[in-house]
Amino acid sequence: MESFDIVIIGGGPAGLAAALAARRQGVERILILERDEVLGGILNQCIHNGFGLHTFKEELTGPEYAWRYIEQIQKEKILYRLSSMVVEIQTEGSRKTVTVMSRTRGMEQIQARTLILAMGCRERPRGALNVPGFRPAGIYTAGTAQRLVNMEGYMPGREIVILGSGDIGLIMARRMTLEGAKVKVVAEILPQSGGLKRNIVQCLEDYGIPLKLNHTVVDILGKEHIEGVTLARVDEAKTPIPGTEEFYSCDTLLLSVGLIPENELTREAGAEMDEKTGGPVVNDRLETTVPGMFACGNVLHVHDLVDHVSQEAEKAGEWAAQYLREIN
Repeated sequence: MESFDIVIIGGGPAGLAAALAARRQGVERILILERDEVLGGILNQCIHNGFGLHTFKEELTGPEYAWRYIEQIQKEKILYRLSSMVVEIQTEGSRKTVTVMSRTRGMEQIQARTLILAMGCRERPRGALNVPGFRPAGIYTAGTAQRLVNMEGYMPGREIVILGSGDIGLIMARRMTLEGAKVKVVAEILPQSGGLKRNIVQCLEDYGIPLKLNHTVVDILGKEHIEGVTLARVDEAKTPIPGTEEFYSCDTLLLSVGLIPENELTREAGAEMDEKTGGPVVNDRLETTVPGMFACGNVLHVHDLVDHVSQEAEKAGEWAAQYLREIN
């Protein structure tokens, strides 16, 4: 069985920054496990600018920001394995065993003296929403649509309604407009948008896309494929108000209704969870209730800016290195 000082689960911005910080602290045997085919995580599909203002003092796109870190990872010769899915974490005393599956190596177990969790987060799907109607084709999470358009080269549709005003939804309103689609409306159930102010200005106001606050989808028309949605105003208890319904014909509904930290592995490893953040409970060293298992980035709590993810991950890498020195 292979053994490493630090095993990092996730090769996105958090995992890359944590690995580099640990290497700067003198840790030699570091392994990054990434389930995608490339390093960089979600940044690879975020081709818009606005990244790196804090970290690099210049404005970069998502892939450019990721590449700055990937270059350093390769320069430091930090070991990473792609298309490798971690399916289980077992913790016994100070030793941790990670079970990994990959096409090239099959199923294997790796021993780690320290673990850093950097799995990021996933989008809340339609199933988590109480929206009546059939289950037609044409309903996507905003992140799925972003990947289809930016990486796969497919357009989900031409007439778009977006539910939720999270940052990905706002950015996709602009992206779909630039690709020639008509974004009819962005509906938000809360009295204020969940996205950054700059995204509301640059993605909606600059393109004349209406934002309807205190509105939600109350019906979806279409059986095989979505044909339209009905929006209604909601009261303070988020209950639709009768008589305020408006119908919008569309062939695509994008959902931008929140992000959930990806913590199935964390729970199975026995870490205590925080109900408010959706991530594990950590101390001031970013260490979970499992000794020697650290968490950083969106797996810990959802961040607005990737620069903040990188800063937090660097601290996790430094504390993991400090933990190794203490147990030696």
